[in-house]
Amino acid sequence: MNDRPSTSPAQAAPPDLVGTLVNAAGPSLRAVILYGSRLLGARPDQHSAWDLVVVVTDYRAFYIALKEAGYLPRPVWLMVTLARMLPPNTIAFVPEEGSLGIAKCLVVSGAHLEMALGPTPPDHFLLGRLVQRVAVIWSRSEEDARWVEHRLDAARAGVLTWMAPYLEEPVDAPALGRRLLEVCYQGEVRPEAKDRSHRISDAQLDHFEAAFEPVLADAAASGAMEREGSRYRLAGPVPPAETRRWRAHFRRSKARATARWFKHMVTFAHWLPYIVRKVERHTGRTIRLTRLERALPIVFLWPRAVHVLLTRPKREKRS
Repeated sequence: MNDRPSTSPAQAAPPDLVGTLVNAAGPSLRAVILYGSRLLGARPDQHSAWDLVVVVTDYRAFYIALKEAGYLPRPVWLMVTLARMLPPNTIAFVPEEGSLGIAKCLVVSGAHLEMALGPTPPDHFLLGRLVQRVAVIWSRSEEDARWVEHRLDAARAGVLTWMAPYLEEPVDAPALGRRLLEVCYQGEVRPEAKDRSHRISDAQLDHFEAAFEPVLADAAASGAMEREGSRYRLAGPVPPAETRRWRAHFRRSKARATARWFKHMVTFAHWLPYIVRKVERHTGRTIRLTRLERALPIVFLWPRAVHVLLTRPKREKRS
């Protein structure tokens, strides 16, 4: 496995879990990227899933391999069809009845990953996650590892392109990362407490320092930003057309992220208990679903979901 230096052994994904995925997927798998609260140590518990971005060479080959290995409860044709609609698909990988751990996998092709991290992404779903600290924990070859790292580096180098309209005050690298997460979290409908983005940013200040200080310094060297003590300020106002472009991008991204919830209900096995545990962990509330909500959640769960979103606590429950 190709571990990034920022990943400590305590935060590495279970090798048996990842190895089982690698063996099941076979040649269809190109790389596996670890991200999220398990990597960051941002208050996961024993039930928290390992968040993985699974980069595949071909959707059909990947889902056929998982089906043949007994790890795909859905029809291959359905997963392949949905993979091409609002990629990535989100699946649960739970081998050995969960004894090896649970992986929440965002399955994406190399072509779709390159588009998602490029200068004109269709939405912010992958981009907002992968400019944060991640770890490339497995790759098919050194060439594949370098390709993924190059895509990640390019995505981080381009953050000022879309963050400039949201920088009202001077920032240093950690402050840029904190503001970036605020903007990204506002671009999705999420069940966590409202201060979750601050907890996530606090868990990776060293990453933001390493990743974004060169970005700010390069912007100052090019004249796009000006130094102001230890911080950087935009050298001039952002053109209105550029501001409109990125605000429209985040509105579109939020709509696409919301639409993905319907996909998750199809592609993510046992999604309902997973989301209930997630809400309970981050809000401190106990959720008891009615029989109708369990039987037909797509019909009867929406009033409760709207209530949870409208009454999210301002601060996340502390352990």
